[in-house]
Amino acid sequence: MTLPPLSANAWLRWDLVSRLLPASARDVLEIGCGQGGFAARLARRYRYVGLEPDPVSYDVAVRRLAAAGGNGEIRNGDLSLLRSDERFDIVCAFEVIEHIEDDRRALAEWASRLRPGGHLLLSTPAFQHRFGPADDMAGHFRRCHPQGMARLLGETGLEHVIVRQFGGPLGYVLELARNQVGKRWAAANAGASKADRTSGSGRLLQPSSRLQGGVTQYGTLPFRLLQRAFPNHGPGLVACARAPALVWAAAAPARS
Repeated sequence: MTLPPLSANAWLRWDLVSRLLPASARDVLEIGCGQGGFAARLARRYRYVGLEPDPVSYDVAVRRLAAAGGNGEIRNGDLSLLRSDERFDIVCAFEVIEHIEDDRRALAEWASRLRPGGHLLLSTPAFQHRFGPADDMAGHFRRCHPQGMARLLGETGLEHVIVRQFGGPLGYVLELARNQVGKRWAAANAGASKADRTSGSGRLLQPSSRLQGGVTQYGTLPFRLLQRAFPNHGPGLVACARAPALVWAAAAPARS
């Protein structure tokens, strides 16, 4: 069983995400699973359902999930493919919310797919003042401030909100490199729509070979340890919040 390669930034993200995943959960929904890098890893821990609207990324993700031997499936589309009664212990969306114009509505829709006491887990680029050519290339609407994300999650009705920065210091170097790529990409693709850029964002700058995967995995190891030693720094955000648990109140017996 082979796990798919991750980009350098995805390794930094997974290092934090994997430590926030609740151990007691049974199943997980991933919205916008891209080429399945996290899907294969999540499906080793939980019963997995992934949604991916881009058909090219979807095909890659299906093959990778099968190769990794995970317990789950990937569907080519969005939330409309779920049954009305499907609920999950974890709903996650990594590098997705910045692609959606109405982020408040998206968060509410995602939270509605949680069981009582379930966890919503997401990641997104941090700080609007860092918005640059790489964000344009990927079709982003915004970057998010940690306090703004915490407020949105609370207003959605979720509780026990945790928002953490990640990626420093390597993430800043990676972001600088992506911005340089974004400048060249913009010059060659000036007419690309935001929808097209969003569809292709999951394929951007992704390692495709075992050699590339090994380089990013072991090359990022010192920086993953460094971000553990000096947490809450970097150009990315990971947020985790919990849906309220049901409170059962037994009715008092009627007195005669």
